[in-house]
Amino acid sequence: MAEEQATPPAAPQMRVLGQYIRDMSFENIVSQKGAAPDVQPDVQVQVNLDAKKRGQENQYESAIKLNVTSKAKEGDTVLFVLEIDYVGMFHIENVPEDQLHPFLLIECPRMIFPFLRRVVSDITRDGGFPPLNLENIDFVSLYRNEIARRQKEAAPAEQPIN
Repeated sequence: MAEEQATPPAAPQMRVLGQYIRDMSFENIVSQKGAAPDVQPDVQVQVNLDAKKRGQENQYESAIKLNVTSKAKEGDTVLFVLEIDYVGMFHIENVPEDQLHPFLLIECPRMIFPFLRRVVSDITRDGGFPPLNLENIDFVSLYRNEIARRQKEAAPAEQPIN
């Protein structure tokens, strides 16, 4: 009896086709008020991820959306607000359909994040503040937390039995 050898699945392939800033806004609020930014900042960063299929076969977009707010540690004075939507375009092959969603929201953002970090650093420096060097983002935890949040929202509320 001849044993058939299964062909191993092809390895996933990903190519970055391009990156760009889809939308960006930087407001130097403290300068608009005529004050000098000689205070200790407290920086809050909110991260949102998005992905979608493009018109061409095997092409996808993955976006990192940051909302950065810097306030004075003493008081509630807002120093600056930065909103940026940074997009990577990817050619992806050999990723199973059930693994494509996490791939687009974990691996793709991981590839473009160093470039986004540089853009944020330059924008804050050019805006009159010390360059903001973003910490690494754990995209796996971010993905898991979002999935858990969606499952919790989708679960019907249990009604107590009286």
